[in-house]
Amino acid sequence: MYEFLGITLVLALLLAINATATMAAAGFGRATRPWLRQCSAQTRAEILFVMRIGPPVIAIVAIAAFMIPSYLIYEPHKTGEFVSWKLGALAALSAVGVALAIWRGIRSWLATRSLLREWLASATPLRLEAIDVPTFVFRHPFPLIAVVGALRPRLFIADQVLESLSREELAAAIAHECGHLAAHDNFKRSAMRISRAALLLIPCGRSLDRAWSDASESAADEHAAQRSSLVALNLASALVRIAKMIPKGQQRIMAEPISTFLATDEDIPRVKVRVRRLVELAGTDPRQLASSASLVRLVPWLVLTTSVVVSIGIESRPQVLAAVHAFVEQVVKFLS
Repeated sequence: MYEFLGITLVLALLLAINATATMAAAGFGRATRPWLRQCSAQTRAEILFVMRIGPPVIAIVAIAAFMIPSYLIYEPHKTGEFVSWKLGALAALSAVGVALAIWRGIRSWLATRSLLREWLASATPLRLEAIDVPTFVFRHPFPLIAVVGALRPRLFIADQVLESLSREELAAAIAHECGHLAAHDNFKRSAMRISRAALLLIPCGRSLDRAWSDASESAADEHAAQRSSLVALNLASALVRIAKMIPKGQQRIMAEPISTFLATDEDIPRVKVRVRRLVELAGTDPRQLASSASLVRLVPWLVLTTSVVVSIGIESRPQVLAAVHAFVEQVVKFLS
């Protein structure tokens, strides 16, 4: 019973802490939305990502640094406590969520490998000076410019895009994809999908996911606009041209680690917003964009890192672990 109770508590508290922290982050995100709109898209994307990935990190640190040590030190091996159906149900839900998160990560990796094999089979290598990742052109019914892969990304360009865009528009679109590469957006997207799966049916954090997705696209636009005002205008032109080429009713291509220039015809209404923003950026000094709030973008990472380091530093104090164990005891009684 000692081991079974410990495993049950770990799973139950992992889900509870993750869900609570995610709901708090989502509420904080809504409360700070007016302030976030004042930030650059690059800053906004970094803050939203940390707000989304922070809760599972906090949950893992809380379990590994506090709950498990306190249980091993203070819980007697011969205990009269038992696993109630409430605690067991919460632990089972958490176990399913963890298994689903692991499976989603594996499935995403397998699907990406399969997609790469399929696309590479009909692709032709393309050399572009503006980007330093392997680039390919291939035939596809969708006007596609996509970065595939989180760790070893590759860029794919549909042949109709290569034929339709001018040289300047294509260079601007590539600069946009370079923004996704510089921000490691495919890796971040995979991490958020896995953490969302761990929450299972609890609808926490989806608003943060959508906000980050919009911010990451705007941040990639800003990355391209940093090069020059002309690049910003060419990117706006490329957006409009590709939007007109999207087949009506086109569904999302895939959900694996992939950054696409435009994913579905549902993205077309957002094109107006992005084009309007790009025209504004064209009238901004590119040097201001390049240096905009670079320190602010580090703040959420510093806060998260500091929280983890401080937590690890104080968990070795006996009184802290004793207090944690007392709290866990109250949780067991509450769920009994």
